[in-house]
Amino acid sequence: MKKILTHEKLPSFLKNEKLKIGAIGLGFTLTAVIVLSFFANFWIGLILFVLFSIVAVLLIYSIKTITVETNKYIADLSYRIKRGEQEALIKMPIGILLYNEEYELQWTNPYLQLYFGNQEVLGKKIKEIDEELATIIKDNKSSGLTNIKWGDKDFQMIVQDDIKVVYLMDITQYAKIEEQYIDEKIVIGNIFIDNYDEIVQSMNDRSISNLNSFVATQLTNWAKAHQIYLKKVSDDRFIMMLYLESLVKIESEKFSIIDRIRERTSKQNFPLTLSMGVAYGDKNLSDLANLAQSNLDLALGRGGDQVVVKPVDEEARFYGGKTNPMEKRTRVRSRMISQALQEIMKHTDKIFVMGHKYPDMDAIGACLGIRRIAEMNNKEAYIVVNPDEFSNDISRLMQEVEKDKNISRYIITPEIAQEMITPTSLLVMVDHHRPTISIAPDLLKATNQVVVIDHHRRGEDFPANPVLVYIEPYASSTAELITELFEYQSNEANPINKIEATAMLAGIIVDTRSFSLRTGSRTFDAASYLRSCGADAVLIQRLLKENVDTYLLRSHLIESIDFIGKNIAVAIGEEDTVYDTVVAAQAADTMLSMADVDASFVITRRADGRVGISARSLGEMNVQVIMERLGGGGHLSNAATQLSGVTILEAKEQLKASIDEKLKEEE
Repeated sequence: MKKILTHEKLPSFLKNEKLKIGAIGLGFTLTAVIVLSFFANFWIGLILFVLFSIVAVLLIYSIKTITVETNKYIADLSYRIKRGEQEALIKMPIGILLYNEEYELQWTNPYLQLYFGNQEVLGKKIKEIDEELATIIKDNKSSGLTNIKWGDKDFQMIVQDDIKVVYLMDITQYAKIEEQYIDEKIVIGNIFIDNYDEIVQSMNDRSISNLNSFVATQLTNWAKAHQIYLKKVSDDRFIMMLYLESLVKIESEKFSIIDRIRERTSKQNFPLTLSMGVAYGDKNLSDLANLAQSNLDLALGRGGDQVVVKPVDEEARFYGGKTNPMEKRTRVRSRMISQALQEIMKHTDKIFVMGHKYPDMDAIGACLGIRRIAEMNNKEAYIVVNPDEFSNDISRLMQEVEKDKNISRYIITPEIAQEMITPTSLLVMVDHHRPTISIAPDLLKATNQVVVIDHHRRGEDFPANPVLVYIEPYASSTAELITELFEYQSNEANPINKIEATAMLAGIIVDTRSFSLRTGSRTFDAASYLRSCGADAVLIQRLLKENVDTYLLRSHLIESIDFIGKNIAVAIGEEDTVYDTVVAAQAADTMLSMADVDASFVITRRADGRVGISARSLGEMNVQVIMERLGGGGHLSNAATQLSGVTILEAKEQLKASIDEKLKEEE
C-alpha cells in the first residue's frame, strides 16, 4: 500500500500530520472492530473484513486518481502561468529595454522594437540608436515613475538603474485626454475702458455713439477670431468667457487688442486704453468671477492699459502697461475717498500713519497730511517713524517739525506704536502698499482696519482686506492725492499749517523732479493750494540742499557709467562703499538727462547691507516690470528694488538678465 501511495506525488494536503494521525487511528479502530467481530461471530467478522477490504481498495484507487488529476492540473497551471509570463513579457503593451554599464542596448521586447523601426539595435549604444531617449534615461535614473515625452509620444517611464532595465508605457491617448481637459477649462475675464468717462465728457451724442460703436466692433472682431463669448454690461465694461486653449493663443499674441485700440483711438484724438482682469483654474464660477474682478482691480491699480492674468494659487502674469497713466480731470473719486475716510475715522479709537522704510519727502509729507485730516475730524493720529532710517534731508525736515510741539508729540517709534495699537485702531499706509517695505510691518497684524493711499503702480504684495484703497498711479505723488482731500474737509477745523504744507510741497517737488516729470494740471493745483497755506519754498530749498560729499559721491557713481544695451545706462558703486539711497536715485536721474540714455540704473550697497537698484526711464522702457522681476516695484518710469545676499556684480548680472527678458518679450 505504501508503494502504491508513493507511486505518484501526493498533494500537499495528504502530507498533513494531523490527517495522518487521524487515518492511522481510524485504521487501528476498524481492525480492532473486525478482530472482535471474529471472536463474537465468525460470519459477521468475515463480512466486515470483506467490506473493509473493498472500501480500502476503492479508497486507494480514488486517492491515486485524485493525485494523478491534481498533479496534472498543477502541471498544466504552472505551464500556463510561465507561458503567460513569457507572452506578457514579449507581447504586452509595455516597452522593456535592457542595457549595460556602457549604455549599450542588450535586449528589447518586440513592443518597444516597433518604436525603433526596422533598424538593428542590439549591441549598439542607446545614444547611437536614439539620442533623445538616451538623454531621457540618463536624466531620470532615480526619478521613479515619470511622465516623459519621446518624439511625438507621451510615456510613463521607470528606470531601474541597479539592474539596468527601462520600462516604457505609451500614454499618448491619455495625455491627449488630459490636454483636452486642460484646454477646455473655463476662463472668465473683465474688460474695462480706463478713461471712458473722461473722454466722453466733452463729446456730443453722435461722437459718443461712434466711439461706442468703434470699441464694440474692435472687441467683437477680436472675440470672434479667438472664439470668445463677449457681453457688454455697461458703456465702459464688458465680460468675456473662453476656453484656456484660446487664452494661451491670446497670451502668445500678448493681448495685442489693447495696443490696437490705444493706437487707433490716439490717431482719432480720443485715446482710449483698456484694462483686463482674467482668471481660471477654479470649478466654482462665482469664485472665478471674483478673482477676475480682483485681477482687474490689480490692473487698474497698476495704472491701467494692461492685462493681469492670474490663475488660482499661481503667480500673476502681466501684459501691456506701456504707457503712463492718464490724468483724471474730475475729482469725483477724491470727494468719495475723502468722505469714506472721514466715516472710517469716526468709528476708530486711535489712528496710526506710516510710510515706507527709509522714508522720503513724499512719505513724511503724506503722513503729516493724514495726521492733519484726522485732527480736522477730532481724532488723534500718530506718525510712526524710525529715526535710524532718516536721510539727510528728512533729518533736517524732522528738526523743523520738532519745533512745533503740537505735531512732534504725535511722532512715535514702531515699538511705542506696537504697545498702543488695538484691533479697532486705524492704520493708514501712505506712499506704499507693500507690507514688506513698511516701517513697522507687525502693526498690520495688530489691527483689522487698514487704509492704503499710494501713487505707485499696484503689485501683488498687498495688505489683506483693507477697508479703503486709494491708489492713483497718474498722480505725481501721494502728497498730491492727500492735498486734494483737504478740499472736502470741514471749514470749521484748523487748516493745514506752514510746516505741514511745506513738507507736502517738498514731497511733490522731489517726486516730480521740480515739476519736470509725471506732472499734470492737478499737480499744479495741489502745489498752488499748499503755497496758499504757507508752504515755504526757501525752506524747501534748504531742506533739499546737499553737501559737497554727496555731490562728489554722485559724480563718482556717474563716472562708472556703462551701457549694457541700446541707450540703457548702468552705474555701479564699490562693493565696500555704502551709498545713501537718495544719492543713488539722484545719480539715476542725472544719467537720464544725458544724451542717448533712455533708461538708467544705479546699483549700490545700502546701509542695511542689501544691494539697492534705482531705475529711471523716459517712458519708452517699463522699468517697473524689470524691478518687479527682481522683487521690487514702482512706476513705469521710476522704480527700485533691494537684493539680499548678493554682490554688486551679481546684482548687475541679475539686472541684465531681467532687462534681456523684458526686451525679448517685446520682440
